[in-house]
Amino acid sequence: MFRNIITLLMFCCLSFHLSAQEAELKKNHPERHVVVKGDTLWGISAKFLKDPWLWPKVWKLNRSQIKNPHLIYPGDVVVLDLSSGKPELKLLRETITLQPGAVVEPLERDAIPTIPLNVIAPFLSQPLVIEKDQLAKSPRIIAGQDDRVVLSPGTRIYINQIEESDGLDWFVYRQGENLVDPDTKEVLGIEATYLGNARISKYGAPASANITKAKEEIFVKDRLVPSGEEAITNFVPHAPEADIRGRIIKILGGLAETGAQSIVAINRGTADGIEVGHVLAINRYGRIIKDPEPASSSDTPAKTKLKELNFDVTRDTEGKPVVNFEKEAKPANSEPELEPGMIKLPDERIGLLMVFRVFDRVSYGLVMQATQPVQAQDSIQTP
Repeated sequence: MFRNIITLLMFCCLSFHLSAQEAELKKNHPERHVVVKGDTLWGISAKFLKDPWLWPKVWKLNRSQIKNPHLIYPGDVVVLDLSSGKPELKLLRETITLQPGAVVEPLERDAIPTIPLNVIAPFLSQPLVIEKDQLAKSPRIIAGQDDRVVLSPGTRIYINQIEESDGLDWFVYRQGENLVDPDTKEVLGIEATYLGNARISKYGAPASANITKAKEEIFVKDRLVPSGEEAITNFVPHAPEADIRGRIIKILGGLAETGAQSIVAINRGTADGIEVGHVLAINRYGRIIKDPEPASSSDTPAKTKLKELNFDVTRDTEGKPVVNFEKEAKPANSEPELEPGMIKLPDERIGLLMVFRVFDRVSYGLVMQATQPVQAQDSIQTP
């Protein structure tokens, strides 16, 4: 005879700084939720909370658990506890004590993900953001089997040089389009187009390999990049501790606008304090319009901008121009300077995204919520 023992598992109550915002419960929230296959941690939190990204706060996760969160499995029961006066989510996990001779089928032990991994899986290791001319230094395909032009899975390829210490598995890339900051017009990186996978069969100069996967046609002169370490798949949403502001610079897939469960690139990365799991608000970027009743020139400071050299130009008491050559550059989070007589309308919040892959100056995020179509050029900021 089976005896079911219900044990209460509580997460650590160490403090974790998210933001000053308190987690608020949704109206008509459930008291508990039985985890089923296909659930995500974000989705479960959305059943209880108005802002699902505040989930770590009500689960009492600390900084170390953000990187390696507790696993939740189908069959577990998530319970809402209000005994402390603030909402806390706790986990009831069922364990089974067996009597001699009893046989039980094993439970499904695939932990549920934070966000839908099937959506972001192709982007966890590719595409790749590179610096200018970075691929030029990578191993290159110099020939294909039997002088084939299009190289497909199962085809033998030859590479100019790969040593045994370089690794066995490689991605095949081709240089793609520039990722340009919409405000500064600066090239933040180049998005290398992922073409497929290759496995080395012979090291040396030249080396040989077999194409094991092809997403697009592969040709001679395409480049190889090591497959690298296993991608991070455990994400816990949390707000940045600093005030981060930026823009969406691209919607992956070549779309003009998109919605929830779509992937976007933003113009902020590790250099700006972005990390995996950061949740950012998406705002419709306010249009810049001409003031219908601009102030007269006498009401505004006499200041112009020497755009070619990026120096500020002011005028002294006699009206002569004075150039400030030592003025520091504006921080990346600052708004672009407007011409006289122009006004930028306020940004309006339209959704949320969660960052799942970060480069130096660019990151990829998954749109989690959207009340309006999300467009390239929309702004992002700490919620």
